[in-house]
Amino acid sequence: MYNILDTPIFGLVITILFFNLGLYMQKKTKNPIMNPLLIAIIGIILFLNLLKIPYESYKKGGDIINFFLGPITIILAVPLYKQFELFKNHILEILIGIGCGVLVSFISLEIIGRLTNVNIDIINSLIPKSITTPMGISLTNTINGVEAITVVAIILTGILGAIIAPIIFKIGKIKHPVAKGIALGTSAHALGTSKALEMGEVEGAMSGLSIGISGIITVILIPIIINLI
Repeated sequence: MYNILDTPIFGLVITILFFNLGLYMQKKTKNPIMNPLLIAIIGIILFLNLLKIPYESYKKGGDIINFFLGPITIILAVPLYKQFELFKNHILEILIGIGCGVLVSFISLEIIGRLTNVNIDIINSLIPKSITTPMGISLTNTINGVEAITVVAIILTGILGAIIAPIIFKIGKIKHPVAKGIALGTSAHALGTSKALEMGEVEGAMSGLSIGISGIITVILIPIIINLI
């Protein structure tokens, strides 16, 4: 058993098992709270703690999965390619929507943080919460945030976005697939995009596009704004 723990296979197998358990629970319950990633995170943490397995043993396999996150994100370009005509027809609305989403996220975070007297390092660590992990880590290092807090914020934002988005769409009577895709991709990055793909190909394509554009805008624009204020 200890030989298995010392290999990357252990982390890979545990991750796949718990994620598939999450998928099974989601299909059975039809409950948006039963997010596969959330179930996997909780399950793996409990499993490692109950069996007193060092995190380092799991991380060997987890690092392999993390390595493929970047290349996998590129696959999101496939549905966008299929819906490229739709993108050209709505390019202005898409760019305005993504830009507004990025600015509203930043401004609301700054206002709440300053009203509650939160340490500036914490505020800076939360700013990249709606972009992908590689971009988020790069940005938080640029603006003197705390990398660990940023990673947690990105994960929680993605999970919560995927869970509550269908509820918000229903309450707000948002039915246009482009609007749904932009909202999910801009606010909940790759996890939101996985939810968007469940809704439809158009939603998935627009969400995948939003991840890239919102990430670029955030990484370039936010440091400039922070220096100005």
